[in-house]
Amino acid sequence: MLFCLALNNLTDLLSSIFWFLASVSWYLGSVMAGWSCLVTGAGGFLGQRIVRLLVEEKDLQEIRALDKIFRPEVKEEFSKLQSKTKLTMLEGDILDELCLKKACQDISVVIHTASIIDIMGIIPRESIMNVNFKGTQLLLEACVQASVPIFIHTSSLEVAGPNSYMEIIQNGHEEDYLENTWSAPYPYSKKLAEKAVLAANGWTLKNGGTLYTCALRPMYIYGDGSPFLFDIMTKALKNNWTLTNYGKFSVANPVYVGNVAWAHILALRALRDPKKAPSIQGQFYYISDDTPHQSYDDFNYILSKEWGFRLDSSLSLPLCLQYWIAFLLETLSFLLSPIYRYQPPLNRHVVTLSNSVFTFSYKKAQRDLGYEPLFSWEEAKQKTVKWIGSLLDQHKETLKLKTQ
Repeated sequence: MLFCLALNNLTDLLSSIFWFLASVSWYLGSVMAGWSCLVTGAGGFLGQRIVRLLVEEKDLQEIRALDKIFRPEVKEEFSKLQSKTKLTMLEGDILDELCLKKACQDISVVIHTASIIDIMGIIPRESIMNVNFKGTQLLLEACVQASVPIFIHTSSLEVAGPNSYMEIIQNGHEEDYLENTWSAPYPYSKKLAEKAVLAANGWTLKNGGTLYTCALRPMYIYGDGSPFLFDIMTKALKNNWTLTNYGKFSVANPVYVGNVAWAHILALRALRDPKKAPSIQGQFYYISDDTPHQSYDDFNYILSKEWGFRLDSSLSLPLCLQYWIAFLLETLSFLLSPIYRYQPPLNRHVVTLSNSVFTFSYKKAQRDLGYEPLFSWEEAKQKTVKWIGSLLDQHKETLKLKTQ
């Protein structure tokens, strides 16, 4: 009887060793051989930059670029990149399970950048929650079914806050354990999505392998092509070249889009490296660079002053008064909601986000991912300033057409 018991224990031990070795062998084979990558939101501001860097990666057999729709200029750019590696453009909805199943088939790495960014409450809450949270859940499930071993999620600084304009965080880091408490749909959906991604680390894949995940939390992303900067400059042009005051009391450390894209590439490389991967799996990282810490208003001015833009010289309302005006506008919007959809020009979340002292270090990413900014502040500024100049040329052409 003791012999049978020992034999059973030995059999169980050998079985465990076999499955462990099989798992290690599968993992090494999947990360060391030729590989493929799916980028969601690939037609967006950040997604395009990630694709541009991906085509330079070694042994990459295919990039799948997924987005709801690709603008003509993006299609043209991606067509040119196909000379470097196979690049397949897929138009589809992140909420379409069949689309996700097709997109994830035979993929080694997923970089998930797709999301709806809306802090003004213009887009219905349900739409934001569906795309940002439910879409992430569906993509994780598709990865399990397609046995995709690596998932990198583009999270947001807003997962951490700020929760109050009186809160001061300077050179914060991951060990601070900050968490956003706003119920506004964008920060709330991104918080839930990140939690889902990190909780999925270690899931068993359909083929018996393991899913490894990490999340990147970039600061406010700027650069040539920024939709936020485009809106700011467009409004300033309509306002006699005057930049609106909206973040006078803030201290922020914006990050250049090219550096955020580079951080994704380094996270990808690290998760594909058996030596580095264990310390990265299930982790999140703040991504910043060497852009000077300053207010959002001063930052916009520095990028545009060369072209004749100027700051609004009128006095700003005290921050506490701005906050309570925003509260009253939100209350009015709520009271009118049964009969009329009133869109407040201001809300408390925006006032807080735009006027807080909230900066973060990239030391953890530097330590674990080997992250160093690919673009210096001077390079990033030069590229962004040049792009803003091109917007002026477009504006002048538009005025000419209107007067003809």
